[in-house]
Amino acid sequence: MEGIIIELAGANLLLSMVSIKDLDFVCRIECDRNLWYFEEYVESDKNVVREEYIQKIEEKEKPTSYDFIVTVASDKNKAPIGLAQIWISSEYRKSWEIGFAILPEYRGKGYGREAAKLLLQFAFKKLDAHKVVGMCNSNNISSAVLMEHIGMRREAIFKEELFWQNKWVDQYYFSILKKEFL
Repeated sequence: MEGIIIELAGANLLLSMVSIKDLDFVCRIECDRNLWYFEEYVESDKNVVREEYIQKIEEKEKPTSYDFIVTVASDKNKAPIGLAQIWISSEYRKSWEIGFAILPEYRGKGYGREAAKLLLQFAFKKLDAHKVVGMCNSNNISSAVLMEHIGMRREAIFKEELFWQNKWVDQYYFSILKKEFL
């Protein structure tokens, strides 16, 4: 892809590529175990997260991931309300994976859905993706419903794929093809 995309604008949201000035927020959100409750592992060391994102920010040649700060478009202060991400799943197959997290006080307002739709548009229109996938813990009903609402379909259930809360749980696998989205 030529040039770096800085912002993705939706009806209610603005997704801005993560920059050095966003690292405190990114570290806070990435290390918040409550925010990632359904994840198998959450990094607790903010320095590890910071270094990982610095490397990604500095990756100029053919990025393999794009990380966005989610803000409400009407907020003049651009206070971050979440993180939306897309990364290469299989370069050969032109497959990308999405992930997102919205702070609890902003949930239930359609922001997660809009952020995920913006990621799909970006994937299919700018990254020339053939397919976009998303996965979630089978207990994460909100994430599963959101992916279905944006047109993704549950293609598989990976039985006892995740070791979560000291037990094995299933993982749902969702996808959408470019021809289905467009």
